[in-house]
Amino acid sequence: MIASPNIFSSTRTFMWRTWQSMKHNSFGFVVDVVIAPVLMLLVFTYLFGGAIAGSAAAYLPFFLPGMLLLTVVPMTVYSGTAICMDISKGVYHRFRTMPFWQPASVIGPLITDGLRYTVALLVVCGAGMLLGFRPEGGTIGVVTAILYMILFSFSVSWIFSFIGVLAKRPETVSGTSMIFVYPLLFASNILVDSATMPKWVGLVVEFNPISIAASTVRGLMSGTADAAVIAAGIGVCLLLLVIFAPLALYFYMTKNNR
Repeated sequence: MIASPNIFSSTRTFMWRTWQSMKHNSFGFVVDVVIAPVLMLLVFTYLFGGAIAGSAAAYLPFFLPGMLLLTVVPMTVYSGTAICMDISKGVYHRFRTMPFWQPASVIGPLITDGLRYTVALLVVCGAGMLLGFRPEGGTIGVVTAILYMILFSFSVSWIFSFIGVLAKRPETVSGTSMIFVYPLLFASNILVDSATMPKWVGLVVEFNPISIAASTVRGLMSGTADAAVIAAGIGVCLLLLVIFAPLALYFYMTKNNR
């Protein structure tokens, strides 16, 4: 009798499946993780840098850590879109009849999406270096900031995985998600210091999870992050994981029963 695939082999199989999908859409991958981030970095730095900070050179050290969030957070929507596509095409029902660890069909793709986030983050940091960005935290600060951003992106992707399980069509996932993503991104401190805002607006902005993540990344890159900043940044990630990972897996596993 052939044993059923275990947790690791099941997850690895779905990671490979997601990688094959990325590889066969290499043009879209390059546009998402290379071309679009670089264009956004140039546009925001040179169009708004002078108005906000007096010059592009003065604005870049503040903006680039926030640009990492502006780059990868919208990418996390792909996780929910992919799950919803499997469900709408009937692939999900086929998976449910197969003897493997079922959460792997959700977790595997989310882990592989980390490759997309990593490449995009490296591209943005590299482009920033070419423009003159020199983080005071040095190489260690940049590496820890990238690792934190991968963790944060993985945590956020569970939100959209949950939405993807509930939605009827992939278009609904992307459309609904963007309604929430961009207001959160732009109502944060990734573009402008909250200290320059009216007091009540600045208070709201500071409690935005995107702002907390941006402050963590800035602190790591500048070498000024203390224990409280790091704890707040990791705490946001853990909170999102604790809430949305169980919800996404529960509704995925019980979808046929509802």
